[in-house]
Amino acid sequence: MGSSSDSLKTWVSDQLMSMLGYSQPTLVQYVIALAKQATSTGDLVNKLSVECGSLSSSSDTLHAFTEEIFTRVPLLLDDADDDDEKRRVKRRTITGDEEGDDDGSESEEERLVRDQREEQLEQNIRNRDVIGARKLMEPVNALEQDDITALRRVSRQEYLKKREEKKVEELRDDIEDEEYLFDGVKLTEAEYGELRHKKELYEIVKKKKQSVEVDDTREYKIPEAYDQEGSVNQEKRFDVALKRCRDQECVGGKMNPFAEQEAWEDYQIGKAMLKYGSKNKRQISDDDYQFVFEDQIDFIKTSVVDGYNTDNEEVSKLLEKSKAKSALERLQEERKSLPIYSYRDELLQAIQDYQVVVIVGETGSGKTTQIPQYLHEAGYTKRGKIGCTQPRRVAAMSVAARVSHEMGVKLGHEVGYSIRFEDCTSEKTVLKYMTDGMLLREFLAEPDLESYSVLMVDEAHERTLSTDILFGLVKDVARSRPDLKLLISSATLDAEKFSDFFDSAPIFSFPGRRYPIEINYTKAPEADYLDAAIFTVLHIHVKEEPGDIFVFLTGQEEIETVEENLKHRTKGLGTKIAELIICPIYANLPIELQSKIFEPTPEGARKVVLATNIAETSLTIDGIKYVIDPGFCKMKSYNPRTGMESLLVAPISKASANQRKGRAGRTGPGKCFRLYTVCSYNDLEDNTTPEIKRTNLANVVLILKSLGIHDLLKFDFMDSPTPEALMEALELLFSLNALNERGELTMLGRRMAEFPLDPMLSKAIVASDKYKCSDEMISIAAMLSVGNSIFYRPKDKQVHADNARMNFHSGNVGDHIALLNVYNSWKETGYSTQWCYENYVQVRSMKRARDIRDQLEGLLERVGIELTSNANDLESIKKAITSGFFPHSARLQTNGSYRTVKPPQAAHIHPSSGLAQVLPRWVLYHELVLTTKAYMRQVTELKREWLVDIAPHWYQLKDAEDSGTKKKSRGEMKRL
Repeated sequence: MGSSSDSLKTWVSDQLMSMLGYSQPTLVQYVIALAKQATSTGDLVNKLSVECGSLSSSSDTLHAFTEEIFTRVPLLLDDADDDDEKRRVKRRTITGDEEGDDDGSESEEERLVRDQREEQLEQNIRNRDVIGARKLMEPVNALEQDDITALRRVSRQEYLKKREEKKVEELRDDIEDEEYLFDGVKLTEAEYGELRHKKELYEIVKKKKQSVEVDDTREYKIPEAYDQEGSVNQEKRFDVALKRCRDQECVGGKMNPFAEQEAWEDYQIGKAMLKYGSKNKRQISDDDYQFVFEDQIDFIKTSVVDGYNTDNEEVSKLLEKSKAKSALERLQEERKSLPIYSYRDELLQAIQDYQVVVIVGETGSGKTTQIPQYLHEAGYTKRGKIGCTQPRRVAAMSVAARVSHEMGVKLGHEVGYSIRFEDCTSEKTVLKYMTDGMLLREFLAEPDLESYSVLMVDEAHERTLSTDILFGLVKDVARSRPDLKLLISSATLDAEKFSDFFDSAPIFSFPGRRYPIEINYTKAPEADYLDAAIFTVLHIHVKEEPGDIFVFLTGQEEIETVEENLKHRTKGLGTKIAELIICPIYANLPIELQSKIFEPTPEGARKVVLATNIAETSLTIDGIKYVIDPGFCKMKSYNPRTGMESLLVAPISKASANQRKGRAGRTGPGKCFRLYTVCSYNDLEDNTTPEIKRTNLANVVLILKSLGIHDLLKFDFMDSPTPEALMEALELLFSLNALNERGELTMLGRRMAEFPLDPMLSKAIVASDKYKCSDEMISIAAMLSVGNSIFYRPKDKQVHADNARMNFHSGNVGDHIALLNVYNSWKETGYSTQWCYENYVQVRSMKRARDIRDQLEGLLERVGIELTSNANDLESIKKAITSGFFPHSARLQTNGSYRTVKPPQAAHIHPSSGLAQVLPRWVLYHELVLTTKAYMRQVTELKREWLVDIAPHWYQLKDAEDSGTKKKSRGEMKRL
């Protein structure tokens, strides 16, 4: 009996939980009691629907429940009857035993009557228990049911409101996104119809929300708690009561449905705000305050560099008049507005009077674009070409394009440019812009430069390696050719050194800045110049007048860090500040993103350009008013003892600081914020260390040897390189068989000099003729010449980019063969741009690699090397690479690092290499660079016996001795 009853209660409780969502013991007992008293399932359904308001009589679940419980309750009743019968039999037995001795035993009829009374008593007790349970349960149940129903209703209403708002916002965002994404794109009829439908639907929803039905019923409004105020007179109390009535009468007989809510909110806000002063004091809005950031940098204004203001009114008039003229006429008016135009006649007279002239003018004064044109207009091109050198290829290309546009000629005809692996000139070219390295190579074919009437060495203050070599060469040519005019152009005032080098040549200087620049230094040194740069950008953006910002940083990593921090800090400010457009620029950035820095800034916004020190002279961006100078740059230096290049962050020079300052003040008064103190500025070096004192001289020595200059110690250097660096370069060329024992150029060295490459890479190309793999070798050389800009890693897709890059390293073939795989895969797709996007490869770098390869292929024919292919023999390709790079070999150590063979130097494989996790026993590397560690870049596995076979003069057997030949993974090295 007990077990049956418990199982029934458990079953009923489970069913109630599924139907009502809750269950209580009293409710379970009550439902069982109703089931026992019900005459049919229909009767039980009616009773449950009446007693439990949340149950509907038409519910299928309720009908199924009543039918099931009816099948269970009768069985329980039968069990109860059997128990009652057992109890009666037991009582009769006991009574019979006790009364059996009595003479007068109880009749059967009397026993029946007594049993009926006992049953009636038990029935009455059960009924009272049920009624008591019902009275106890019903109020609680009803209350809970009402609460749950009300809560469900309220919750549902709130959810629907939120869902409605969310859906409306999603619809609005969809419309805005599609308008932005498809702006300027021609849509199909179906797409345009879908967009129009969304807009119509959004307008309908907006109108429906705005046209809220106003209920015209008049309701009693609870008055304000005016009686809580201390001293309120009777008149004010009645006035408040009447005011409530008047507020409800509005125009058109309509009441204001929000009057009560607004009055209550005003009262609560007024009660919560603590006010001082007079009641009629002017309320201050948020716009009266300036936005303040947590950390501020204190600057002190030390000086203002005056601008060139004498002709500002005249310049303004010229620019105003040019607006109504044709494009060509406007260009001519802009040329006249440049600072150098006022000195045109004086400059031409100085060039006519002197053979060598040192010209000093700030960046942007017009000397690079205008002086060659002035000379052309004066007739100097009748006797030969006018050549102008630039330290960077980007500058040479952009300046040539600008000059051709100003002259109204096609680029490559009268005006052209020549850079490494690209020649855009013709027989008509009279103005030729070129990199200083290209002019250096022209000496090989034309040592006296007979085809030139004027040579202009521009941006001489940068003191690149090729520029310093040119100084000595053109000085000698000028002495042998009196008809050659030589111009040395510099953007710094430190021109005395150039004048002294060229036999006391005259200095012609002119102002180049039209507007003044205010220079600001920090009061105290900054611990973190990146954070200081970020705070200064935000300070300028919030507090300073309109104008774009230029920030100088040291490299790509710092640029990306500052960009990410600026986006994060301005993201949460919303409309509190104006829009800040962040434009980074560095070598590995795709060209379409680089071009954004030249786009005009939208009205009401501000642009901040994040760039490296390449922008000191090579880039001119309109609209820059503020310059932030942290005072650092990445400087490359070369250690001839270890053969290792280092690229480390170092302080700039005073000359570079002044160059950076000149970025401002082009279109209006500017400001320069230097993130260092005045004392720190005074401690800076006056000029940057010339590149010739901190770079590998092997290529320069090879070219000088090709020109017949054998005694390098007597060559006329402006700043002589260290003898140690010269000896290291000579030793390397001798090991490559480019020089003989007497230091003279060999036939192999002459062939190597024809390639505009590093001598070791040139040697690998020449050696590829022996291994019949010249086709593959020039592809590898072209990819290596592009640098480390083949792959790019977006911050949000770094894992995908790494996986795509590792696909080309399948089989641990090494980085050189992986570059070959990249080029061949791109070639097989028909040089597809889409393929580059899918594999995270820079399409611009690949196109440049293709152009370099085409030129190298032409040079192969020039030096008499047949173009052959041996793509399946990877060992031959690796041997050809080893022929040029055998000095760059390294052996694995037990601690997981490597040690170069000659000279011994600890090194590590760069993390970007495909062999970074494999760790071969012997490797060959393209370059060794010191950053945070000494890293080997572009690594390939080699066999140690190759070193002795290919370079027996460099390696002996003991140098290539090895205790083991197995590769080890990085995990195995960690366990060791």
